[in-house]
Amino acid sequence: MQLKIMPAKKHLSAGSVPLILFLCQMIRALEVPLDPKLLEDLVQPPTITQQSPKDYIIDPRENIVIQCEAKGKPPPSFSWTRNGTHFDIDKDPLVTMKPGSGTLIINIMSEGKAETYEGVYQCTARNERGAAISNNIVVRPSRSPLWTKEKLEPITLRNGQSLVLPCRPPVGLPPAIIFWMDNSFQRLPQSERVSQGLNGDLYFSNVLPEDTREDYICYARFNHTQTIQQKQPISLKVISVDELNDTIAANLSDTEFYGAKSSKERPPTFLTPEGNASHKEELRGNVLSLECIAEGLPTPIIYWIKEDGTLPINRTFYRNFKKTLQIIHVSEEDSGNYQCIAKNALGAIHHTISVTIKAAPFWIMAPQNLVLSPGEDGTLICRANGNPKPRIDWLTNGVPIEIASDDPSRKIDGDTIIFSNVQERSSAVYQCNASNEYGYLLANAFVNVLAEPPRILTSANTLYQVIANRPALLDCAFFGSPLPTIEWFKGTKGSALHEDIYVLHENGTLEIPVAQKDSTGTYTCVARNKLGMAKNEVHLEIKDPTRIIKQPENAVVQRGSQVSFECKVKHDHSLIPSVLWLKDDGELPSDERFSVDKDHLVVTDVNDDDGGTYTCVANTTLDSVSASAELKVVAPPPTPAPVYDVPNPPFDLELTNQLDKSVQLTWTPGDDNNSPITTFIIEYEDAMHEAGLWHHQAEVSGTQTTAQLKLSPYVNYSFRVMAENSIGRSSPSEASEQYLTKAAEPDQNPMAVEGLGTEPDNLVITWKPLNGFESNGPGLQYKVSWRQKDGDDEWTSVVVANVSKYIVSGTPTFVPYLIKVQALNDVGFAPEPAVAMGHSGEDLPMVAPGNVRVSVVNSTLAEVHWDPVPLKSIRGHLQGYRIYYWKAQSSSKRSRRHIEKKILTFQGTKTHGMLPGLEPYSHYSLNVRVVNGKGEGPASPDRGFHTPEGVPSAPSSLKITNPTLDSLTLEWNPPSHPNGILTEYTLKYQPINSTHELGPLVDLKIPANKTRWILKNLNFSTRYKFYFYAQTSAGSGSQITEEAITTVDEGKTAGIPPDVGAGKAMASRQVDIATQGWFIGLMCAVALLILILLIVCFIRRNKGGKYPVKEKEDAHADPEIQPMKEDDGTFGEYSDAEDHKPLKKGSRTPSDRTVKKEDSDDSLVDYGEGVNGQFNEDGSFIGQYSGKKEKEPAEGNESSEAPSPVNAMNSFV
Repeated sequence: MQLKIMPAKKHLSAGSVPLILFLCQMIRALEVPLDPKLLEDLVQPPTITQQSPKDYIIDPRENIVIQCEAKGKPPPSFSWTRNGTHFDIDKDPLVTMKPGSGTLIINIMSEGKAETYEGVYQCTARNERGAAISNNIVVRPSRSPLWTKEKLEPITLRNGQSLVLPCRPPVGLPPAIIFWMDNSFQRLPQSERVSQGLNGDLYFSNVLPEDTREDYICYARFNHTQTIQQKQPISLKVISVDELNDTIAANLSDTEFYGAKSSKERPPTFLTPEGNASHKEELRGNVLSLECIAEGLPTPIIYWIKEDGTLPINRTFYRNFKKTLQIIHVSEEDSGNYQCIAKNALGAIHHTISVTIKAAPFWIMAPQNLVLSPGEDGTLICRANGNPKPRIDWLTNGVPIEIASDDPSRKIDGDTIIFSNVQERSSAVYQCNASNEYGYLLANAFVNVLAEPPRILTSANTLYQVIANRPALLDCAFFGSPLPTIEWFKGTKGSALHEDIYVLHENGTLEIPVAQKDSTGTYTCVARNKLGMAKNEVHLEIKDPTRIIKQPENAVVQRGSQVSFECKVKHDHSLIPSVLWLKDDGELPSDERFSVDKDHLVVTDVNDDDGGTYTCVANTTLDSVSASAELKVVAPPPTPAPVYDVPNPPFDLELTNQLDKSVQLTWTPGDDNNSPITTFIIEYEDAMHEAGLWHHQAEVSGTQTTAQLKLSPYVNYSFRVMAENSIGRSSPSEASEQYLTKAAEPDQNPMAVEGLGTEPDNLVITWKPLNGFESNGPGLQYKVSWRQKDGDDEWTSVVVANVSKYIVSGTPTFVPYLIKVQALNDVGFAPEPAVAMGHSGEDLPMVAPGNVRVSVVNSTLAEVHWDPVPLKSIRGHLQGYRIYYWKAQSSSKRSRRHIEKKILTFQGTKTHGMLPGLEPYSHYSLNVRVVNGKGEGPASPDRGFHTPEGVPSAPSSLKITNPTLDSLTLEWNPPSHPNGILTEYTLKYQPINSTHELGPLVDLKIPANKTRWILKNLNFSTRYKFYFYAQTSAGSGSQITEEAITTVDEGKTAGIPPDVGAGKAMASRQVDIATQGWFIGLMCAVALLILILLIVCFIRRNKGGKYPVKEKEDAHADPEIQPMKEDDGTFGEYSDAEDHKPLKKGSRTPSDRTVKKEDSDDSLVDYGEGVNGQFNEDGSFIGQYSGKKEKEPAEGNESSEAPSPVNAMNSFV
């Protein structure tokens, strides 16, 4: 016999039914009632009532509590296993078990580590009737690791480029929640252009100048430990097109312009996921999250579709600006191919995600507890499903049933255990384990063999009082094994009550649906089984309902007057009522103006605040009634002014002259409220197809009260009318009676008929179906017809249901078809439809383009020609031609490099195209393929070509060393991009005198194999400016400049104060030495003044002071020479006198005179004369100081030297 709580039904079976636990209140199924008297002698196997979750993540800062609670009679004892072996808690002083419970408490607050107690725990609750086991509880401490230290380089991008800022948070437990903020802990704004992906990365479809900031910070929040970890800030600088072009134009020669252009508008490409297709696997019941993020300019928009299906309406949500598709509560029907489409004005791409829904085991029928009496039969059924199909394993008392002791009363049949002729020794707890690779389910169900005579648990002589004409429920909670049968009797000699006027519930309750006065009396409940009988008497009294026989009435009173509300109540004489007054559903104001006597509420000296709803509530112990009245407080009535308002709604709508396609509607206008009615608006509702939705039908003049209305076939019409005046429109009238027009054949055919193949051998015909209003009758269908356009075949036709698609299979590849779709219903066909053109499915092209020819235009540009592919071999719509090209070998170094193929696509029938951006003096290979809607065809044979030489880049570095009286040594490194074979170097130099004027220019040719040159016959103590560049057969490259000074002739500078810390003398004014005392004193004073000025300059430099150079720059056309530092001869800092923007420290020329192109970011030595545009560490452009391109060295005597402290002192002397 099976023990369970049954739902309430209309009768109680008197036959042999399982033993059921009946209580007056519904309790949890399959439990013995926890009545104290009943439990004193009723044994029950253990039942697990509470346990920790299977995946139990603990806080390592708190004590570990692993729950295991169970009930049973006698109370169960508890034991634990850890990692499959017995866990002896007595041997670990940190582990205790909660008294009367199996819950473990592990004290790691005082000592010990949480990691020590990681593992798989299982609890067993055991008594003499069996053993129940808990789930496997996997205990793991939460982790919130720090971010790995890393150095993040600043990022500099052009306006419009795409960007992905990686987050890559540390792996924690549970996984962290990712978000991006700035240094002020403000969330970074996100949009369709900028958004965070599921992996935490920040994606930019295209960057804008306003994205420039230095504090892109990824945060990881670990909720379990309430900690937040922070990644190092990422700096991003976005350079606008105008700024980039201006600086490049000012600092690059024409031959070195590498395309500082705005990122052109481009069609979308996916940033994530990669490729054209991917796979996603999710578990049943979880949330399926699919993500597609695209880059492009303008910003792409994302769309989602499901191939061969529709997205579930109530379970589909779009997140992250539609870049994430989420489907909640997924099931196997959600498997399939999902397609995300990224689209902008320049094109569209798609990515297909194949979704497979797997399933951890889930219950179809979990085993239920059995309470059987000796000799009875029963079954335990354990049915679960999943994907893959779960395996079912049975255990008894926690031991696999295969190795448990035999029980002759049980037989195992797969997912069912069959019990027959059970005895008391058959009591046990059985466990069903359903498992697959995605998880498991474990259920305990006991078999308890009991022999108990009936017991009635409802208290004897319980009195029930019920209001007349309401249901009465008399309880009879019972228990017994075998299941007792229940009967009810009225009075001492009455017969058993039957279901003609009573309802007998399976839990023993007797229901009287409508209790009357004659229902009063004594009722007896009798419970019987083969072991005995029990009975119990209860009493029922029927009371008169409470009524308000005099209700309060609405009142309108003037301010300062008095109002009274009456509420007279009638009730059953045995019940004591109470009357309560409320104002606006709350208590009455605490004001002496309000007084309540037996039947009245009186309010004196009424004011505006007293207006509202007053409610009288009459309560007894069995029922409650209420009545309300509205009080309005008004001022003394003035002379009434006319009221202008919208009209009152029309009324008395009537339909006459009812024909198949027309009807006459008449109505009576409502009050116009002092503004004449100008128009009547008539609307209709189609109750058959669009119930509740009203449509505009017609408008008539405000002087008419009838309208002749045109109707459509097979529509169930209702009409309503609204009146309109200069104030506004009235409320709608009441709806007219309904009028159903007769059905007719459709008068139109579907629109948007198209034919497009999805496979090489099919034709998919689609159309926009007619709506219900357009169907004109029941049984809407479509006749779909097709035939080849260029053939003599007859039309092939098929009639389909009310759908929007039909697939024709077995068609030849890419053949034009004529198609048409005609509507029909049970009455007949629509007019002959228009013929549309379509094509069967495409297949990949069969032939490669032939006769591929390459013409080299210049060192960076080539033109490719090819012959078109025959249309028949394209087998689809021609999309264009695609060129794959790659740099195969360097002609200068003759060595193989990594092959990186580039792709250019030329739309339509074009048979030639240009390949830009080639590297000079290189070997390239290419092939051409034709593209249709299905994809690419085979590639043409690879065709190779060479690009000619180009001009070289500037020498990598120039260093001037070993200065003497008349010579300097120049050392350099060749250009990093020779772009051909170097033929020679050109060195130009000219002296600069003490007044900053440039001397004559000397031009010197140096062999290409040299990297060092000694210049002789130079003037002593003279500053020189050098211009140096390389040449190939294509011409001269960019130049690099430098300055240096020959050493001082000691014999000619005697008597001049020594240069402080420089080691080299600047050109200075010659002064004869006098032997007179006054002159010697004057010189000493001058020397002291120089020393003081130098000290002041040194202090200002250390404090960030700058020397103005604006006057010198305005005075000389070639501002080349920078001020020298006194200590090492290198160029110091200076700023514009107008804006005082200091240059960064550390941007000076190195002391060894080396100027490398890639390292000279902040040097102003060249000051607009030939140095390539460089960027500082923060991304700012150095060339912005001058905004000029490098000029050729001046032949004249123009000065370009800015004043240095040393020169200033020499000039002073």
